[in-house]
Amino acid sequence: MEAFFNQYEQQIRLGCFFGIFLAVALWELAAPRRALTASKAVRWGNNIALVVADTLLVRFLFGAIGVGTAALASERGWGVLNNMDVGPTAAVFAAIVVMDFIIYLQHVMFHAVPILWRLHRVHHADVDYDVTLGLRFHPIEIIISIGIKLGAIVLVGAPVLAVVLFEVILNGMAMFNHGNIRLPLPIDRVLRLLFVTPDVHRVHHSVVVNETNSNFGFNLSIWDRLCGTYRAQPEAGHEAMTIGLSEFRERKYLRLDQLLAIPFIGGVGGYAIGRVGQQVKKG
Repeated sequence: MEAFFNQYEQQIRLGCFFGIFLAVALWELAAPRRALTASKAVRWGNNIALVVADTLLVRFLFGAIGVGTAALASERGWGVLNNMDVGPTAAVFAAIVVMDFIIYLQHVMFHAVPILWRLHRVHHADVDYDVTLGLRFHPIEIIISIGIKLGAIVLVGAPVLAVVLFEVILNGMAMFNHGNIRLPLPIDRVLRLLFVTPDVHRVHHSVVVNETNSNFGFNLSIWDRLCGTYRAQPEAGHEAMTIGLSEFRERKYLRLDQLLAIPFIGGVGGYAIGRVGQQVKKG
């Protein structure tokens, strides 16, 4: 099994990526949650161009590096799970859950550390909310994220299968919960008890500072509930809420060159945790 995932990891991840992207994109056309405010052609063209730039640099390198790191950790006996008498199924489940919590903590950190927030605001600066936003990250943030994931694999002692499944789940859930899709409210109420739904994560992309600094989870919603960062709904409602950041409202910030430059524009602003309420400096 380990040899299979080592050999076909890229094909598995790419197949899941394109399948989920297409499904969410079609769902957005069939049942959109909100009306878009900017040109979809402009946004998709530039957001996808950024994804391509990320991919050419590092995005799909993580799978191979992650799988190799997991195999090496198993061989050398590194990590908690490699030093416990745990069955293979339990080890995979435990690794996925623990790594999901680490990603939650990473997300909070990118909002709390000013220099990391500069990078992460590329993700938040979009003025609309759809499947492409789930993939829109600055390349430097992607590199830092890879380092954190590799450290988590070694610390946890994650099995190879857990690493592949976790990356598929993380990418898939990021596209799903950033989707401009309408879930029936009864289904949303049930799903959000455990998982992050689009209505849960959309609150995190509100222009309102206290809403931006809430709902950090990507997959499991339990971390926000346990850590006190959960917010059920945006104050203005999902249709009327404003998406994005107050200092990046101009349409020029939809362009790829500006997306890459956003970390270096102006001051840190008033969104970073610990700086809430400070005057936002515009670039």
